[in-house]
Amino acid sequence: MDYSGWRVVREGLRGQTGWAKAWRDPVPKPAYDVVIVGGGGHGLATAYYLAKNHGIRNIAVLEKGWLGGGNTGRNTTVIRSNYYYRESAALYDFSLKLYEGLARELNYNVMFSQRGIITLAHSRHDLEAATRWVGAMRINGVDTDMIDPAEIARRVPILDMSPDARYPVLGGFAQKRAGTARHDAVAWGYARAADALGVDIIQQCEVTGFRRNADGSIAGVETSRGPINAKTVGIAAAGHSTMLADMAGFRLPVTSYALQAFVTEPLKPILDTVVLSLATGLYLSQSDKGGLVIGGALDLYPSYAQRGNMPMARNVLGAVAQQFPSLGRVRFLRQWAGIVDVVQDSSPILGATPVPNLFINCGWGTGGFKAIPAGGTLLAHHIATGMPHALATPFSLNRFSTGALIDEAAASGIAH
Repeated sequence: MDYSGWRVVREGLRGQTGWAKAWRDPVPKPAYDVVIVGGGGHGLATAYYLAKNHGIRNIAVLEKGWLGGGNTGRNTTVIRSNYYYRESAALYDFSLKLYEGLARELNYNVMFSQRGIITLAHSRHDLEAATRWVGAMRINGVDTDMIDPAEIARRVPILDMSPDARYPVLGGFAQKRAGTARHDAVAWGYARAADALGVDIIQQCEVTGFRRNADGSIAGVETSRGPINAKTVGIAAAGHSTMLADMAGFRLPVTSYALQAFVTEPLKPILDTVVLSLATGLYLSQSDKGGLVIGGALDLYPSYAQRGNMPMARNVLGAVAQQFPSLGRVRFLRQWAGIVDVVQDSSPILGATPVPNLFINCGWGTGGFKAIPAGGTLLAHHIATGMPHALATPFSLNRFSTGALIDEAAASGIAH
């Protein structure tokens, strides 16, 4: 079913009675060519690009909960590509370019708003580092520019720019093409498009083990809804990737943490960009409904709990009050946490695993949402062709054996 302005008007006039379900609710078949474990953005995108780009249609996406109910629905929706290393910049800018055409490709409004992102520098050392980062990003072809305090004050009038501020603002840098998208809409758009190409999306279907051939290669999965055979299995399960890897018999250099987010009551438009503070790790934007979407640093201990803890909430909300004092009396509507898969070098893991016929997409940490189109495209390419895509090659699991790490945390200091 195509969505259009005319169709919206027509259905409005006839009581919304003509809409069909956006995707089917199929019963699992005994066997598929490919099974994707994880019904979030990366899993759905992988299935979609396998079907669209490579003509593989006999695919099942297995989700233990509901579609998009994991990290895809529990993030702060920021999309950007201002990374330091050439490999990272190429990967994330590829994803950003796919986002720029995603609504048209999927015929589904993912509400991508390129409002830009401003990263604040609060000290001479921040400014020196920012200048180095921007130079590297520009060499890598990423549209990033240094900006002065006057421009920041114009773009973010609610920010405390006074000389005696707890965190004085000495400058920063901005990426104009960055922005936000509706997290649910990204999952729904990929689900609808994949379903239209014949992909089975099976919810409430937990993977409990892997089926093996005599030579040890993957032959399928065991699930809460019975065994399913498959020639190839892909894992796209974010913070639960280590649990699935343990089932398959190999280890991942991944630790799972909770990353909290908060939304305020609706306000009139006061912020038309994304703002990130290097001093506090605070970042915020304003949603289309008017609520401020706020995030901060990781909780300090590994966890699979989707709620977070109070000390980190105190730090984040305290930073809001200190840096945006006019928001001190704004009320919060809700809080949640995603389970993020953090790798030692803060870069993803894409491609083959030590187990034949088993592939993985994980390790995005706090940056998984912005990478959904790229992660899906690259994993689909590897599954379909048997060879890694050129953009994915530096992010293979074997880099932890060779030592060819891509340490974005140390290089750019960008946490989100």
